[in-house]
Amino acid sequence: MLRALLLTFSVVAIAHAELCKPDAQNAFKVRISIKTALGDNAYAWDANEEYLFKAMVAFAMRRYSSKSTTQISNVLLCNVTDRVSFWFVVTDSSKNVTTVPGSEVEAAIRMNRNRINSAFLLSDKTLQFLKITSTLSPPVEPSTPVWLIVFGVVLCLIVAGIVFLIVSGIQKHKKKNKESTEGENLEEKVEVTLENGIPCEALDLKAGHINGVFAADDERFTSL
Repeated sequence: MLRALLLTFSVVAIAHAELCKPDAQNAFKVRISIKTALGDNAYAWDANEEYLFKAMVAFAMRRYSSKSTTQISNVLLCNVTDRVSFWFVVTDSSKNVTTVPGSEVEAAIRMNRNRINSAFLLSDKTLQFLKITSTLSPPVEPSTPVWLIVFGVVLCLIVAGIVFLIVSGIQKHKKKNKESTEGENLEEKVEVTLENGIPCEALDLKAGHINGVFAADDERFTSL
């Protein structure tokens, strides 16, 4: 009995080795750059991390197809290197000696790529499925609605225009008053009066005005 069990395990191991190898049918290569992504906070890739990877792939397969019965044991890893690269395949849970078509595995990985990246604190650039194209992250929606931003900009422009019109109107009014005052002062300086129809310069009442006729008579008399 024991010999039969050992023989069965050996056959399964050999079959798995044939299924998971570089460039095997439905196999995918993974390259992970933990040091590049996390720097001094980088963690070591060990058996626990391999188990988590298998669990995440099994989760992706089960989530991709609600009828899937994929288990962690159906995810096989091989050719693991110290620089953290390896190959993996997903075996058919019903037969366990054949692999799930690569198209289904690719679709499941793409569908759950963000969840897988988050589990390892990595991104599409540091957790690379070499045969699976990167998925585009969903667009980031602004916290403020676009229409509200546009309304705010238009409102600011209207307010700025009103302020400009008010300021320019005040400046024009001040300029007009200044010009009017200067004109009145100029008219006072050049003001002339009419006496008997003859224009005469305005008299300086404080300084007085010397009549030329009497000035000539005063010169003819000498002081005693």
